[in-house]
Amino acid sequence: MIAVTGAAGFIGSVVAGFLAEAFPEIPLVLVDDFSRKDKTGNYIHKKFRQLVQREHFEAWLSENASQLQWVIHLGARTDTTEFNVAVFDELNVRYTKSLWKICSDNNIPFIYASSAATYGAGELGYKDDHALPFQLKPLNPYGESKNEVDKWALNQLATPPFWAGLKFFNVYGPNEYHKGRMASVVFHAFRQISEKGSMKLFRSHRPDFEDGKQLRDFVYVKDVARVILFMMQQKPDSGLYNLGTGHARAFLDLANATFTAMGKQPKIEFVDTPEDIRDKYQYFTEADMTKIRAAGYSEPFTELEKGIEDYVRNYLLEGRFF
Repeated sequence: MIAVTGAAGFIGSVVAGFLAEAFPEIPLVLVDDFSRKDKTGNYIHKKFRQLVQREHFEAWLSENASQLQWVIHLGARTDTTEFNVAVFDELNVRYTKSLWKICSDNNIPFIYASSAATYGAGELGYKDDHALPFQLKPLNPYGESKNEVDKWALNQLATPPFWAGLKFFNVYGPNEYHKGRMASVVFHAFRQISEKGSMKLFRSHRPDFEDGKQLRDFVYVKDVARVILFMMQQKPDSGLYNLGTGHARAFLDLANATFTAMGKQPKIEFVDTPEDIRDKYQYFTEADMTKIRAAGYSEPFTELEKGIEDYVRNYLLEGRFF
């Protein structure tokens, strides 16, 4: 069996779909808080053997470890505006360490979701070097929780037979309908354009960036799933890996591509970045993809315009799930 945590969520549900297709002979166990009905569409149509509630999974995993071939741990609290550290300590730090230990004790390969939020303002760059996590200063408790796990994992003598912490950059794509404020800018752009015919972008509050020219590494969720499949099939060296495209793009590019995919002329208004996130706002992120390329991943990453076209036309406009 393969267990996927966060399987009712955005990235987890897409990965589960890819795994079901890639390994049709291996039963999937989906793990999440299945009490949220707004996530049901993400997983209910997929092929799986069992649903396990998040709070029961540690015990379930211990009891069924001999039957597990992989644990893909994508479940986490991902709200960057949440400042209750205890929430992250429980759901992101303690829970991940617990799954790691069970996998280590039972020789189960383990992949978990880290985040580009670990890099903070990017003053030390975006290289997935194993010395860097011990110097990083994330900008919020979410990033701190992910970096805490990365540092802890690197210090462990007892490890799963293969492990990877994937530092996701700005992921967008189908199955994020439930995410609210934390959904991708593409999703919010689509909603605003659909309702008003226009959209808002954050104004720059730095003289070295024009409005809308803030840069992020936007990666399509289907590419994230393909990289995870590669990791499972090839098992490169264990460790931390960036998962972006390696090519930063402007929010203005994203906005224009969304209008184009919807068949509309761009109409963009710039608004002040909210006070509660302004001093923690990243103006540039770009994954250094050298390590994963050296490990043998040679597939091209989806160009921003092509990814947005697929997402908007095949999912958002149709109200479809992946």
